Amino acid sequence: MKKIKLLIHGMHCASCASNIEKSLKKTPGIKNAVVSLMTKKGFVECDDSVKDEELQKAVSRAGYKLVGIEGE
Repeated sequence: MKKIKLLIHGMHCASCASNIEKSLKKTPGIKNAVVSLMTKKGFVECDDSVKDEELQKAVSRAGYKLVGIEGE
C-alpha cells in the first residue's frame, strides 16, 4: 500500500473536489481518496500496482488537470 499526494489544477468549488474523489475511487487498486479544494491537492491510498498514468486518467476523466504526483 502506498500513499500519494496529487497536485490538481482547475478546481473552483467543493463539487469539483467531490467529482475528482469519485473518479479516483472508481480506479481499480485505489482504497481511499480525499481531495481538498483549499490546498488544491488530493491524497490517495492505493495498491503498489497503481500507475501514475491511471491517476492522471482518473483526474482527467473528471475534467481537471493533474500537474504533479508526489509519493510519500
